[in-house]
Formats: sequence, structure tokens, C-alpha cells
Amino acid sequence: MSRTSLLHRLAPCLALSLPVHAADELALPATTISERADTALATPGTAGSRLNLTPLQTPASISSLDEDAIDQRNNLTVQEAATRAPGITSIAAPGNGNTALSARGFSGHESVMTLFDGARLYTGAGTQTFPVDPWMVERIDVIRGPASVLNGEGATGAVINVIPKKPFEGAISNHLRVGYGSDDRQQTAFDSGGSLGERLSYRLTLDQQSSNGWVDRGQSSSLAFSGALRWQASDDLSFTLAHEQGDSRPMSYLGTPLIDGHYHDSLRDKNYNVRNAVQHYDDQWTRLTSDWSLSDAISASNELYYIKSRRHWRNAESYSWDSSQGQLLRGSYLEIKHHEEQLGDRQTFTFDHRLFGLASKTVVGAEYNRIRFGLANNSPYTDVGGDYVDPWAPAPGWFHSQSPFQALSQSTTQTFALFAENRLQLSERWALVTGVRRDQNHIQRDDARTSTRSDVNLDGGNWRAGLVFAVTDQLSLYGQYSTSQDGVSDLVTLNPTQQQMDLARAKQTEVGLKQQFWDGRGAWTLAAYHIVKRKLLTTDPITRDTLQVGQQSSNGLEASLELALADHWQLSANAAVVRARYDDFDEAVNGQVLSRAGNRPTDVPRRSANLWLSKAITERIDAGAGLRYVAARYANTANSAQVPGYTVVDANLGWQALPDVRLGLQVNNLLDRRYAVSQQNDGAQWQMGQPRSLFVTADYRF
Repeated sequence: MSRTSLLHRLAPCLALSLPVHAADELALPATTISERADTALATPGTAGSRLNLTPLQTPASISSLDEDAIDQRNNLTVQEAATRAPGITSIAAPGNGNTALSARGFSGHESVMTLFDGARLYTGAGTQTFPVDPWMVERIDVIRGPASVLNGEGATGAVINVIPKKPFEGAISNHLRVGYGSDDRQQTAFDSGGSLGERLSYRLTLDQQSSNGWVDRGQSSSLAFSGALRWQASDDLSFTLAHEQGDSRPMSYLGTPLIDGHYHDSLRDKNYNVRNAVQHYDDQWTRLTSDWSLSDAISASNELYYIKSRRHWRNAESYSWDSSQGQLLRGSYLEIKHHEEQLGDRQTFTFDHRLFGLASKTVVGAEYNRIRFGLANNSPYTDVGGDYVDPWAPAPGWFHSQSPFQALSQSTTQTFALFAENRLQLSERWALVTGVRRDQNHIQRDDARTSTRSDVNLDGGNWRAGLVFAVTDQLSLYGQYSTSQDGVSDLVTLNPTQQQMDLARAKQTEVGLKQQFWDGRGAWTLAAYHIVKRKLLTTDPITRDTLQVGQQSSNGLEASLELALADHWQLSANAAVVRARYDDFDEAVNGQVLSRAGNRPTDVPRRSANLWLSKAITERIDAGAGLRYVAARYANTANSAQVPGYTVVDANLGWQALPDVRLGLQVNNLLDRRYAVSQQNDGAQWQMGQPRSLFVTADYRF
């Protein structure tokens, strides 16, 4: 499905969100230009803590994008929306479910975690395929930097928490959208919510989309459903039962190959995958949440959840230029299936109390997960050669492999964690925010082909401490030290060799400031950080054995700015600069051990930025335009192949034709730039971005 050098010295810029209550969102026109820009910093949330602190009270870099900000900025996926936040860039590719991100010098699902309503689906084999559809989303919270103290291993770069639309009390409101655009893209979506009785409320969303794609044989389709029912049993006790499901068949496009190391625009719309290629993802989440206020000072929350994912790939994944033949060699015929089930429960208690005579708030909790992950494929992928195809007129061909497709492994991972957070008001201006977490992970893996079993325990602990100084009610300075842990690969799919290795450990020091000004019409943030991650995999130069002694580090600055200007102008901007490098890292290449020390990690840009400018032209007409900038990235650890940077401009126009009817026009990639979102095969293939596309929508609220 379609998805969407300037700014090299950008000044501080930003990610903006103006929180809107779900009930209000359904009752009002889709776009309202606000006269205030402040509330994102003053609104309590869960992005950086379970203590329900505002960003001004939190010693961390956090940002939030609400439903209006996601929709108005032409975001086609949840991941595109997340890249509007400072320092978050996409490295989406079919192999990672088109969802992987990069942040603060660290990339991939093992370092940038995605949550859904605070619950974590444990990533298997580098892949996560839910959530993707933004229609069901109420808000996206982003915390940058290590967050393992909140969510366990796998969160060194950032955590993206996707909050779905929730039930609300009041009259039932409905929102219907139909849309049509370039490449025969079609959308039919519905959103409904409100009270069903004095104590019962609901929320229901449904989104169906399809497209012919912008490459040959680029058809895609998706269906996303979200439903929730909340029962307010008493004034102090509520239960919410929710179910979400996504069924997606994305475009089977594995990238555009380079010819003699160069991109050729004449190949931009060619699809070199086979005729019977498959990418199919079916994800289901069911949750039961209870919230109980035991007293004015004590509350409790429990979430019981069941997650199921089914994924299937069947593709020819590599296309290599053979200059002697003057053709492309199509190979890497891979077929893979994932069967994943996760059962989990998280219990928390919150206490408002006094500690050493000072005002204090504490959260304590426990979390348990049991994850079963079944993997089948046609490894070891021993097919020699492939098919030669004409780059400009490729024959689709059919999938074929001499390696049989069969079950490979079945793993069962059990995790148990205890965690606690505290905020202690040291004085009128000073506050101390601390957190600690202890994780126990037990992994059992059965190999179906060798009839062997491996069994291991991997334990870890993390903590953080941060000071916040409220210079004024509108200006905060902070400093924080935090730790995190990542697996050498995804925890639930570690092979027997990887299971014997320790979790990689990271630590971060961060300082920053956050301020609101102009009577709430402006807000800006600035953060500086230093992260060191140890126990990377490296190669002994003498024995050539794999060792765990490597080190990677990053230093960076992030800035954001938001302004609500006169005459209904609104500006949102952010910029990030990162210096990331391998400090100690060796790898074996063709029998030789080579040092990569001093090189920049793969898929990490030095600079990134976002800008969005919008205006209410009249009471009925509004317009917006913005750009994304991502600097060049290296495609391999040797830093010998580079993917160029890009700047992409998007725009939209809205007209409130009737009180209940709004017409919209979205234009993605307005200047029709050629750009690569990500890369594959050490930079030999580029995942090209969507060409210029138009999408017309009609929204009816009743």
C-alpha cells in the first residue's frame, strides 16, 4: 500500500499535539486551528511514566500526537505519524513488517519498542505488524531514550505507545469517511461511540482500504477493527473489554535495485518480485482492563490481555545487477511463517502519600507474559543462483525453491517483572523522579529439525533517577540518568548460541528544558543526551570466535517548537542531530576480521527534522503544508554504501461544506521527489518512497 540539501542547519523545531477529548472530537469538525499551543506540556499522560505526570514534571524527552495532528498531516500509517516526533526516522521494510524505526543512534524493533495501549507484543524474528492503521488511534506518545525501567528489555532508543480510541460518556456520535485517490486507493471508515446506558459506554472503529499501488503488480488491502465496551460498575470501579484486529496484505515490493551502484529512475515503478508473492499479516489483541479507586489516596489497575499474530511471507527478495549479463539476478527465494501467541497480565497500585514529611506519589506493580512463537521456513536457503530478468521489462515468474518449507522451531518465553516509580516533591521547585525494574526471562526452544531443546534464564535490572527544577510554573529544567537492556536479537527468537549471551546493556545521561510562553500560545523543548551501549557482538581477531565485548555510543541534541500565531496561523517544527558511532566493533568478512570502530551504525541519519504550517483561511476553509527531512544514512557497517537523504513536502486543504460534512484533499510528496525510505541487501536495493499522490476524502458526522 502506498506510504508516504535543505535544512542542514535547522534551528530548533518541533512535534505538536493538541489533546482533544474523544467525545469532543466526534462532535466537532475535523480540523480546528487552535489559538493555544500549550496544553501538550501541561497535560498529564503516560508517555514517560506511570505516575500520570505532565511533560513539565517528567525528566525525559517525551512528545505526543493526537488524532487531529495524525490525520491533518497526511500520515498513512502509525509509523509515519511517529516519525513526526523529534529524532524518529523510518527504516520500514517488508522483513520487519514495514514498522521498524530508528532513534538516538539505535535501530530496529530490538531497540525502538512499540506498545499498544501500554501493552507490549514481544517482537519475533525482527518483525512486528501491529498496530499500523491510524484510524483507530486516539494518541501516539513517544518517549526518547532508554525506557527499559518502564517496559523491560528492548527500549534503548525510544518507546512508541499507541493509544486506541476509547469509550466515552454522552450522546452517541458517529463519523463516516469515504476516500478515493491516486493508484485507485479507496477507503471506507467508520467511528462510533457514546453511552448505551447510565453506566455503559462503547467505542467502535472500522477501516477498510485497498490500492493498486504505484509499482507494477502493487495491489494491497487492509481491514482494521477496534471495539471497546466500558462498564462503570460504581463511581470507584470500572471495567473495559476491548478487541482490536488488523488483517493486512501490503504491497509485495522488495525494493528497486541499483545498476552499477546507481539509481535509475526508469526502474522506479518496476516490481521484480514473483507473481505469486505473499505478504499477509493477521493480528488480534483482546484486553480486559479494570480500574479501581480504593480511596482518595490509593488506586489499582489491572490489564489482562491475549495477543495472536499470524504472518506469512513468500518472496524473491534480492535483485543483483550482473554487468556481464546486462541483467538482474533474482534470488533469495524465502518463504516464512510466524505463529505467535502471548498471554499477559499487568497489575499496578498507585499511592499518594508522604515520605520523610514530603509529598510523594508511588506506583508499584508486577507483570507476567507467556509467549509462544512458532517458526517455519525453507531455510537454510541453499538455492544456488536464481533467475535472470530484464531490469526494464522483468518477467514476473513464480516462486521456486529446492529447500523444503517445514517447521523450524517452537519457543516458549516466560517473563516476570517487578517495578516501581516514585515522585518526591523535595521543595516548592525541586522534585525527584525515580524508577526501578527487575526482569526474569525464561526461554525454552525446541528445534523441530534436530529434535534438540535449549533452556536458559536471562535476568536483568534497570533503574533511573531524574531531577526536575521548576524555574517557574511554565519553565522546567531537568537532568536524568537511566539504564536499559536489549537482547543480541529478539528475546523470543534467540537461537541456542545467542541464548548463552548476556543482554546488551545501555546507560544514558540527559539534560533538557521545557517551556510554555505567550500565555500558552507557544511551547518549546531542548534536550541533550549521551548513550553508551555495551556487550555488542564482536569477533575475536585471533580465534575469530564471536564475543560480546563491543560498544556503541551516541550523542545528540533534539529541539521542538510550537506556536499558535495571529490570524489563525499555527507552526509545528522539530529537529534532531545525532553523532553515533561504533566504539569497539569487529566483524568477520570473507575470512578476515575487520574493525568497524569509528563508523556510524547502519540506518542512522545525522540529522532529521519536521515542519508543519497550517492556517484557518476562513471559518470553513483551512490549509496545511509541511516537510520531512532525513539526512543520508549508511547501508552497512563498513560505511561503504550510502543511501541519500531526502526532503519531502506534503500539503492538504479542507472545506467544511455543511455543518456535518467536510471535504478534504491530501497531496503527498507534492514535489514528486525520488527518495529512498530504507534499504536492503547492504544498500543494493532501495525501498523507494511513494511518488506524488492525491487523496480526496468526504467526512460525515451525525
